[in-house]
Amino acid sequence: MEEVIIPVLIVGMLFIALPWIILHYVTRWKATSRLTAEDETMLDDLYELARRLDDRMSTIERIIQDENPNWNSLAPDRAPPRLERPATSDLTTRIGADRLTAPDLSKSRRL
Repeated sequence: MEEVIIPVLIVGMLFIALPWIILHYVTRWKATSRLTAEDETMLDDLYELARRLDDRMSTIERIIQDENPNWNSLAPDRAPPRLERPATSDLTTRIGADRLTAPDLSKSRRL
């Protein structure tokens, strides 16, 4: 009896259970691979923060360069900010005018 049950279980696991598990998680990964509106907002906020920090670093470098011209021989002379602020029209074409509204915080997850 065991000679029949064990091969049937092994074949069932290989051809039914294993593909079912793989396909189940593949569909889960595809469903969660998209950016949500919250993710896009976070990315925009991080980009704005990076741009502001870049502006601050350029300001600090200019101040130090004015006080001591030889503080860093590799520093460029008054380098412009490396990150530029996108125009509002670029944002509307990139993410759509309807996405520029403030997010609804009442639907956010609670811990």
